[in-house]
Amino acid sequence: MMRLLASTVAAQCGLAIRITKTTSALSFCVQSPVASAVRSRSMCSSAPGAKERRLQVGASTVHFVEAGDGNRGVILLPGALGTAWTDFKPQIEGLPALLPHHRVIAWDPPGYGKSRPPDKQFTVDFYERDAAAAGELMQKLGFQRYSVVGWSDGGITGLVLAAKQPERVEKLVVWGSNSYISDTEANIYEGIRDVSKWSARMREPMEQVYGVEHFPKLWSAWVDGLLRIHHERKGDICSGSLKHIKAPTLVVHGAKDPMIIPDHVPYLLNNIKNTDLHVFPDGKHNIHLRYANEFNAIVAKFLLA
Repeated sequence: MMRLLASTVAAQCGLAIRITKTTSALSFCVQSPVASAVRSRSMCSSAPGAKERRLQVGASTVHFVEAGDGNRGVILLPGALGTAWTDFKPQIEGLPALLPHHRVIAWDPPGYGKSRPPDKQFTVDFYERDAAAAGELMQKLGFQRYSVVGWSDGGITGLVLAAKQPERVEKLVVWGSNSYISDTEANIYEGIRDVSKWSARMREPMEQVYGVEHFPKLWSAWVDGLLRIHHERKGDICSGSLKHIKAPTLVVHGAKDPMIIPDHVPYLLNNIKNTDLHVFPDGKHNIHLRYANEFNAIVAKFLLA
């Protein structure tokens, strides 16, 4: 799989960008990273001061976690099949102290985790549907404007939301995300379809959420959904919409992320008007878990600037 070094990103981007090297030990209740295309996720599901809530959003009853009591909002959007707790426990725990004027909202997208039944239908517009639901949730919580922090699939949802509702999104942070699917990535997705080939450490958090028998079926449906976008849309998820994003955007990148090809980082930087970049040279796909303290500090600084 292809790798991207920080120096390569700088050379490829025709923009003035800041690259900060970050190294640190693992913190919070997360798993050690493994040399795999799929991220490790935490199985822990509690944090002091966090409240679990549900709201009706369209046809879905959406489960989310709320932490902090500020009057500004930030929503955390998890990756594929991800939930608030599997994907963002270190952020639910750590960000409220760094963002005392914000309420941190971490959701289970419709069809995932506790925002079921029913399971998600991976139509070619499922990112658009998630973006619309996330925006509706934040407005129902009283936020007319808010910031968006999205990982992997959640970053894609964030890009779509910021492009579709530019007047609503104050700031945007994405990592491990792409606005189109290349042939190489279609092969990557097909290669990780069979979860029986994953290590037990990689499977267990998702098996805890979806069950040992059901998780492989839902994961395979996700793969089919991405391949459907690759085939029916020629891989275009939201590339043509990036120009509509008005929010200052921070692209965070793990230079050894095996889930996205190198082209995506400069593509985002060159097609979103107001962007900055932070690179973790040794980071893979789960940099917010592996480098939780540093990641949280970087995000907080950007949102407060």
